[in-house]
Amino acid sequence: MKKPYLLAAAILCLTLSSLPAEARNLAELEQAAKKGDAEAQFLMGRAYYVGAGVPRDFAQAVYWFRKAAEQGNAEAQFDLGVIYEEGKGVARDFAQAVYWFRKAAEQGSAKAQFSLGAAYAHGQGVPQDYAQAVSWYRKAAEQGNAEAQFSLGTAYAHGQGVPQDYAQAVSWYRKAAEQGNAEAQFSLGAAYEHGQGVPQDYAQAVYWYRRKAAEQGNAEAQFSLGAAYEHGQGVAQDCNQAVFWYRKAAAQGNAKAQFGLGFAYEYGQGVEQDYSQAVSWYRKAAAQGNAKAQFGLGFAYEHGRGVWKDYSQAFFWYRKAAEQGDDEAKKRLAALEGRGQ
Repeated sequence: MKKPYLLAAAILCLTLSSLPAEARNLAELEQAAKKGDAEAQFLMGRAYYVGAGVPRDFAQAVYWFRKAAEQGNAEAQFDLGVIYEEGKGVARDFAQAVYWFRKAAEQGSAKAQFSLGAAYAHGQGVPQDYAQAVSWYRKAAEQGNAEAQFSLGTAYAHGQGVPQDYAQAVSWYRKAAEQGNAEAQFSLGAAYEHGQGVPQDYAQAVYWYRRKAAEQGNAEAQFSLGAAYEHGQGVAQDCNQAVFWYRKAAAQGNAKAQFGLGFAYEYGQGVEQDYSQAVSWYRKAAAQGNAKAQFGLGFAYEHGRGVWKDYSQAFFWYRKAAEQGDDEAKKRLAALEGRGQ
């Protein structure tokens, strides 16, 4: 899950993407702001934050956001909280971020309620408190905030701040997923794949993985969709499609997908057999600690497939995999030791 300050910053960037027509005449807006108009002060803060009609100036953004926030403008309070999380124009200060998020949240701002919940969940600016996180997530979720709905679903799935309840997790995942939240779409797909909170249904798992999360670039969903195609779960088995989705996830650094792509190259499933490519992808996944890839790399070195035969390297990678409990790696180590290699 993203860190709360990154989520809040993303929300702020979206809200700052444009200014209303009446804000175009910045001279008039500034005059209104100087006269104490809170909405004008808020809009001046946004103008300086994004550099709309004025040079970008975070210190000036903070100045005007604070003016509006101190008059009770909830939007400015939220934006000032984000400014403190980002540390732009001010020293980063999570406690101050929480202070302003709380001000806005108590006025009913859903995005501030979500950000306050995330602060409690991660212990940023406040002691970690999952019950408080859930309380604020719920307020935002009930207003339709998709990030809060996903986070509330995750709380139910893991029993953090609430009793574990997969059915409730699915309910909130679905609400967020239907709004296009890729993380929720992946989690809903996983729920269908594993039968947690819903009857197991591979077709529905694939629907949420593919039609939704994977096509939005979610690497875990892309890997899971590749696995569905490789094993024919919820879709007709199709190694070409498996490789297609593994490659997308692997390019984003997903270790399981990197291993899957390496395996495809090693055995010529969905691609032309290519031991060098297999080793290349195994190496990427192995460096991230993937035990299956570590075993595959050890096997490559033992047999000289895609690399020069090198028993010391074979030992090295088998041992890495064995230390993670890989039984096949333990057998290969024993076999090499028995041959005196």
